[in-house]
Amino acid sequence: MTPDFLYLAANRHGGLLHHDDVRAEDRGAADGAAALWPAEDAFSLDGATAWLNSPPLTGADLRGRVVAVNFWTSTCINWLRQLPHLRAWEAAWGGSGLVVVGVHSPEFAFERDIDNVRRAIQDRCIGYPVAIDDDFAVWRSFHNHFWPALYLVDARGRFRHHTVGEGGYEETETILRELLMEAGAGDLGPEPVPVEARGVEAPADWNSLRSAETYLGYDRTAGFASPGHVAPDQPREYTMPAHLRTGHWALSGTWRIGREASVAEAPGGRLTCRFHARDLHLVVAPPAGKVVRFRLLVDGRPPGADAGIDVACSGDGEIRDPRLHQLVRQHGSVDTRTVDIEFTGPGVGVYAFTFG
Repeated sequence: MTPDFLYLAANRHGGLLHHDDVRAEDRGAADGAAALWPAEDAFSLDGATAWLNSPPLTGADLRGRVVAVNFWTSTCINWLRQLPHLRAWEAAWGGSGLVVVGVHSPEFAFERDIDNVRRAIQDRCIGYPVAIDDDFAVWRSFHNHFWPALYLVDARGRFRHHTVGEGGYEETETILRELLMEAGAGDLGPEPVPVEARGVEAPADWNSLRSAETYLGYDRTAGFASPGHVAPDQPREYTMPAHLRTGHWALSGTWRIGREASVAEAPGGRLTCRFHARDLHLVVAPPAGKVVRFRLLVDGRPPGADAGIDVACSGDGEIRDPRLHQLVRQHGSVDTRTVDIEFTGPGVGVYAFTFG
């Protein structure tokens, strides 16, 4: 991702606020720092390279409707946890003047494959229109800087609300109701709209979340702990350190560390991290047209009841599609854990750890 598409701002901890690590209590800092709203006459979806679930739409097509424009990328955990609210609002008010438009602006190269986006739409039961924004033309026209980001446009085509990251759903719903009433909608039903969020879409356990998103390519990574130097874009034999600190990760076996991802060059490649969070997710892709099996251990043992939805209690799992996989969901008290993942085949690419 080029610097034009990355925005950093100070957060309440005095550190840096990353584009897709924004939650409700930090949202004000991001909004105030960016202060970049589209001009009132700039509501445009021109530049989309394709459309799914709909013929191409323009701002003029949507005049008279309240529009919620949602910027997303399919592997973003923050968007996945926001999605149940978008689905619920669209289901409740799609017949009352609301149009939800998803704008898919890809973060990783494999997210440019439109078949992968189609699969994500099907898996996530998305029925609203989706603009494919591979060239980031719509992103730029909105002066956007974050995944996920949500822009509310009233029936006259004016921008009325902007939020980034997770949270703020009560405020957003209140404003949506106001905009729909302004547009002449009648009874808008129960307040708040019922929302169903399960699996990877369930809200994070913010009170126990102490690990930060970690990229596994050399362009943006931190906390890499395997001894010796990184050989960018070259196969190299890596080993595990004697001790792994919380927030660090390591490789064992022959891997090629690329700009976006680390790719296993031989069977038996291992990826290990130490983290503190209820949930552990891994963005991972198999080689084209192949399935790669893996075995996961938590503190040296099969995960049992703490297995995520993409892992058996035995720790066995398969990588069939490039997407975010939930590997661990701790039940009961949340402790610091070490997870070790061994891949049986070569060619698997690991992109990022995220937590919840």
